[in-house]
Order: sequence, then structure tokens, then C-alpha cells
Amino acid sequence: MKNRIVGFLIIGIAALIGFIIYSFNTAMTDIVGLACSHGPECAMWQTIDFQTNTSIGIMAFIIVIGLYLIFFGKEEKIVTRIKTVKQQIDPQKITRANYQRTLSKLPEDEKLVFEILIDSKGSILQSEVVTKANMSKVKVTRVLDRLEGKKLIERKRRGMTNVIILKQ
Repeated sequence: MKNRIVGFLIIGIAALIGFIIYSFNTAMTDIVGLACSHGPECAMWQTIDFQTNTSIGIMAFIIVIGLYLIFFGKEEKIVTRIKTVKQQIDPQKITRANYQRTLSKLPEDEKLVFEILIDSKGSILQSEVVTKANMSKVKVTRVLDRLEGKKLIERKRRGMTNVIILKQ
């Protein structure tokens, strides 16, 4: 929720508490007026005063919190990344010709994995790389570690697997 709305909500709750305090004190004053024959020296009158002052103090504190949120509370922006991996990468730019220079510098196993990534238009699940490259999971992980170390790819965790993303 926005801080201003929460601030107004808190002040509304404080007003409700104020009404309850007023109703309670009015009822208690009537009861004590009938039950206590000693006058203002009666301990019940002092108890009502204490309860009233404590209640008003709590209500004032709640109002101050509400006012703070209304006037000084910073709005927090929650940034959510809804973009899918496919939306982050321009598939038009992902061709073997555009990456020919990079491919020529890579060892065979890295070149194979990199070509699989290019053929999949820049993103693929790690489990699919294992299948398409016909390599073990361990070997694919090590190759991906090297490619990531060279800042050619990025891995993002998705459930029980990784999405491999080609860096542009």
C-alpha cells in the first residue's frame, strides 16, 4: 500500500479509538459518580483520570505515526521483472555471422555450446544444452562456467534448472 493511504487509515483508526475512549470514560464517570460517595478523593476517580490520560497518550502516538506516514513517509517502488528472457534479447541480432569472431576464438566444446545457444536465439535451458550437445551434465556445467567467466553468457536460476542467456 502507499504510505499516504496507510497514514490516513491509521488516523481513522486513531479517531475510532478516540470515540471508544470518550464513550468508555463517559460511562465510567456515570458509574463512579453513582457508586463512589467519597467525592473526588475516591480512588476510582484517580483510576479514571489515569486511564483517560494513558488512552489519550496512546491515541496521540498513533496519530503522530499516521501524520508522519502522510507527510514524510517515502513511497517505496516495488520493481518487478516481468520480462521474459525472450523479450530481453533481440532475436534479429543473433546469427552465427554476428558471432563469427567470438566463435573462432573458442575451443571446440565451448564453440559447440555457444552455437547451440545461438541457434536457440539467445536463450535455452541448461538441461536442453545437455541433450543437444550430447555431453554430461558436469561437462556442460564446466563449459558454461568458462563461457560465463569470459562474460559471453549469463545463467539465471529458474526452478530446478538454469536459463542460459547470451550476452549481447
